[in-house]
Amino acid sequence: MKSIAYRKPGQIEETRYEKIHNVVFDNDREGSLVVAREIADLIRNKAAKGEYAVLGLATGSSPIKVYDELVRMHREEGLSFANVVTFNLDEYYPMDPKDVHSYHYFMYQYLFKHVDIPPEHIHIPDGTVGMDEIQDYCRAYEEKIRSYGGLDFQLLGIGRSGHIGFNEPGSHINSRTRLITLSHITRVDAAPSFHGLNNVPRKAITMGISTIMEAKRIVLLAWSKKKSAIIRRTVEGEMTSDVPATYLQQHPNTTFVLDTEAASKLTRIDTPWIVRDVDWDDQMSKKAVVWLSKKTGLPILKLTDNQYNQNALSDLIARKGSAYDLNIEIFNKIQHTITGWPGGKPHADDTYRPERAFPYPKRVLVFSPHPDDDVISMGGTLDRLVEQGHEVHVAYQVAGYSAVSDEEALKYLEVNGFMGFTNDEVMQLLAELQQKNRPADSAALKKLKASIRRAEAVSALRYLGVDTKHIHFMDLPFYDAPEVHKRKISERDILITTDLIRLVRPHQIFAAGDLADPHGTHQLSFEILTQALQEVRNDPWSADLRVWLYRGAWDEYEIHEIDMAVPMSPDQVLKKRHAIFYHQSQKDLVMYKGDDMREFWVRAEERNKDLARQFNDLGLAEYEAMEAFKRYEF
Repeated sequence: MKSIAYRKPGQIEETRYEKIHNVVFDNDREGSLVVAREIADLIRNKAAKGEYAVLGLATGSSPIKVYDELVRMHREEGLSFANVVTFNLDEYYPMDPKDVHSYHYFMYQYLFKHVDIPPEHIHIPDGTVGMDEIQDYCRAYEEKIRSYGGLDFQLLGIGRSGHIGFNEPGSHINSRTRLITLSHITRVDAAPSFHGLNNVPRKAITMGISTIMEAKRIVLLAWSKKKSAIIRRTVEGEMTSDVPATYLQQHPNTTFVLDTEAASKLTRIDTPWIVRDVDWDDQMSKKAVVWLSKKTGLPILKLTDNQYNQNALSDLIARKGSAYDLNIEIFNKIQHTITGWPGGKPHADDTYRPERAFPYPKRVLVFSPHPDDDVISMGGTLDRLVEQGHEVHVAYQVAGYSAVSDEEALKYLEVNGFMGFTNDEVMQLLAELQQKNRPADSAALKKLKASIRRAEAVSALRYLGVDTKHIHFMDLPFYDAPEVHKRKISERDILITTDLIRLVRPHQIFAAGDLADPHGTHQLSFEILTQALQEVRNDPWSADLRVWLYRGAWDEYEIHEIDMAVPMSPDQVLKKRHAIFYHQSQKDLVMYKGDDMREFWVRAEERNKDLARQFNDLGLAEYEAMEAFKRYEF
């Protein structure tokens, strides 16, 4: 990978903590294109020599855009796969290749059926091999790889525990292709695709660490902030069997291809002043002061020149004059982000407030990707906006049916008078709910699950005092793609969003800026909103529009990123909790918890309280809890 394999001159100092070469791209699309080009170059160079290109391939969401680009190059640029031999990393066990959950099915859906690779060149672990034959089968799989001279290129993803392939924590560096028992965490992550944890296989066949390490070239892909912690531990931490991916530190030709979010916790990005000179703008200065306050355990106003000097921040002090001046400047900036008036306080000086005093009352439009992100992420702020007299609209961008478990749907069928379905429809739905390996829900089952989420959303907002006439179910079409990873934005999505914005003509928009949800709904919803904002930017009324972003259930803004922090009283914390409880289908049997096994109300409440503690630790006022927002300039 000539285009990304080597660091530029002068980068050695800032990457001195890093034990694995990595390259950071603005987004997963850019990174995937570069990786796909390297694979294509390998295929073509091998073909020119009359040799096979032997590829080790991965499944999951990370490599999908790489496969999409390879398919495009085959169709539009004549890239032939006739000389390609592939070996997949792993497969569930037991697993029928025709099952929609199998990696065999995945690879044909995303790559093999779209290119001219000879079927006999495709090797995927067989999940139907008898238990008494499994050891011999795994040895034969190894022999087959060796018969082609080993892997020329191995593509990897990384799990949140640091596993590569299905090599769980504890895997030995000398491990070979084998049958392994999946960890509970791995099975929980897979549960949504299998319609429940009980349906996830407990075992899998996987290439071993040693097998992977023998590849001549390894590229690992990691996208989104949810991978940032494990990426830092893998790249900068000690090699350990607790994080199998750290074994890659010993490989001589490995590159991690990351987007900015996945790389965000690397030292050179998270705390760049430790490894290089920094351009001390307001945002970086605030970040450094907050970091130092947390590191020393001291409030901002107690930090000294000596503490700045001892923690690689002497240059910041030199530019600002003294710790005293810098501390007051940053303290005041953070203090000015705190407001109990998220819609602006009328008849008050708004010079140092996050929001304008006028116009008042404001028309407020809250975009919620799923029918619960609003109360989970900003339930306290919603309550404030309603109580303070603003006209609050809430728009749910997708139907959210995929997050309703079969068990919850069955309960509503049995308890709630069958939701207006005929007896024949009920019997068909009951039969469908027994099919655990179905490729997708039928239109009728989606309707049932969407109805459940609509009813919950209306109940929650009514509890908070939102006028039900101001609740909008957008049902954006991108969500209805037959497969999650094939969801794409259409003009229709943008038009629906643009029309709603023009209908409300809001003074404030609140929207999800958290791109870390497990299936990309937040990211696509946000992209649709940004394109719609471009459509309305020249409308005369848009001059009064401000856009505020909140984080979803998976993450929180860092204090230096926050432009508005809304305190919550103990009573408001309880009120927010009860609003979340109205989303009963997401309480106990929630399908998409991501990396956090806590219920949504628990993680939201603990996050809000933790944010308040952070503000208090910096020396600011003590509150029960806080919700955070970042200003978005469009």
